[in-house]
Amino acid sequence: MSERIHYDEFGLFHENIAEYDLGVSPSPVVARASHVLVDGRKMSYLKWGAGASRLVLVHGGSQNAHTWDTVALGLGEPLLAVDLPGHGHSDWRDDAAYSPASMAADLAEVVAAHAPQAEVVVGMSLGGLTSLALAGCAPSLVRRLALVDITPGVTGAKAKAVLDFVNGPQSFPSFDDLLARTIEHNPTRTVTSLRRGILHNAKQLDDGSWQWRYDRRSHVRDEKAQSDPVAQSALESLWDIVSGLGCPVTLFRGSLSPVVDDADVAELLRRRPNADINVVDGAGHSIQGDKPVELTSLLRGLLA
Repeated sequence: MSERIHYDEFGLFHENIAEYDLGVSPSPVVARASHVLVDGRKMSYLKWGAGASRLVLVHGGSQNAHTWDTVALGLGEPLLAVDLPGHGHSDWRDDAAYSPASMAADLAEVVAAHAPQAEVVVGMSLGGLTSLALAGCAPSLVRRLALVDITPGVTGAKAKAVLDFVNGPQSFPSFDDLLARTIEHNPTRTVTSLRRGILHNAKQLDDGSWQWRYDRRSHVRDEKAQSDPVAQSALESLWDIVSGLGCPVTLFRGSLSPVVDDADVAELLRRRPNADINVVDGAGHSIQGDKPVELTSLLRGLLA
């Protein structure tokens, strides 16, 4: 049986700080809490800092709130980092409905209760589409929207590298096996950051094996479905939301990522001519993991 690995959810910040030379305290003010949704499910989140949250950070599919740790440490601002339904420590949906629209309804409850005056909602990948849907269904909660390497122009072909990873095995005999696969599919990330990510996003079972925390039903398994990770009709609806946005929108695009292409940027600008486009050099799809210091600086610039 594999050796037991101790996991302290708030005991790894010193690694983030050392890796990126942040010069901040390894004991930040941060706590895990949960919100009970109207149907009784619990949605978990990390509350960083004291006082009213200035930002809401929404992770991508198969991730969790800890993907933002380095950014949150670097910002040093009160903020909320959520675990989307079926991810992290949040309850799974009985209907396995993890579409942007369904999760936006859940997210709206949490933001309204715990970050109603947030200045910026930041969403990466599926979290970005969910944040866009939030702006459509609860516009008063989204004063400024920041999309991290995502637009409604996403397709299965563009996201193939991401889908190949998240649609892989659910369980692994050992931590080393899980780490090896993660390294293979994330060439733009450091090994130390990937190891931290696994500890936050997977759990060790009684027999010593490891499995991902997120609800695998949120990731389709057959090739036909994988060609369209979000239904085309849903993506068209999201483009319509872009056209009608009443708040400023910023896109952060990873220079090494195929998920957002030039046509997507052109369509975003056609619908929102005043959208702000930022390309982060050397970043893949998960900019917060690849270039967290650069993203932190860009996000700080969005705060009033």
